[in-house]
Amino acid sequence: MTIKRNMSFILLMVATLVGCSTTPTGRSQLAFMPDAELDAMGLQAFNDLKKEKPISNNVKENEFVRCIADAITHEVGGKWEVIVFEDKSLNAFALPGSKIGVYTGLVDLVDNQHQLAAVIGHEIAHVLARHSNERMSQQMGTKIGMSVASILMPQTAAGQATLGLLGVGAEYGVIMPFSRLHESEADIIGLDLMAKAGFNPTESITLWQKMSQASQGSRPVEFLSTHPSHETRIEELREHMPKSMELMRQAHAIGKNPNCQK
Repeated sequence: MTIKRNMSFILLMVATLVGCSTTPTGRSQLAFMPDAELDAMGLQAFNDLKKEKPISNNVKENEFVRCIADAITHEVGGKWEVIVFEDKSLNAFALPGSKIGVYTGLVDLVDNQHQLAAVIGHEIAHVLARHSNERMSQQMGTKIGMSVASILMPQTAAGQATLGLLGVGAEYGVIMPFSRLHESEADIIGLDLMAKAGFNPTESITLWQKMSQASQGSRPVEFLSTHPSHETRIEELREHMPKSMELMRQAHAIGKNPNCQK
């Protein structure tokens, strides 16, 4: 009876939690966390980071980054906070709650506004596609699934070994591939975003080539990575490029032609 009661409780939780939505690419996703909760978490994380990391006071760098971010966020709406952090890492991020962070290492790496727009567009795309929500929902679903398995699995050495393998399978069979999917999806959404704002999407190829050169020898094999390989990423961008180029031409035709000077 105890097992039946536990199973009924878990199945009720699953039925309550399951919620589907659609990303900007049309992909169905499981995202059942309240967006307001994710926004609050993003705000807290951003505030913590501002306390922990030095913020750049370089006027030119800040104007350059904000010029690009403003042009892209104009396409999605809302009021976004943009901070340039003094950090030599090749990194940028966007968080639920409309927060954007760019590291000075990335600003130093890019040659022009278009290359940085590719990264900022990509990071904003993660927020628009609710990838943080989906990731948290997946992890919670995986925990629930493991709870069901632990109830059904015989409490023997063989049963526990199988349970351990299920955990590994969940990590490499679900969690990581979905993360790679998120990265690829953010690339495509971000490419269109930068193009709609008037930036040249072909520069995204140059950007990722530069990132590949800068990280030479430090990438894990793609199967065990949460990001697609640079080669895979570039190939997918090239396939989508004709659509993004048309979006850029449309943007230029109505006067969207950003001029953000590094």
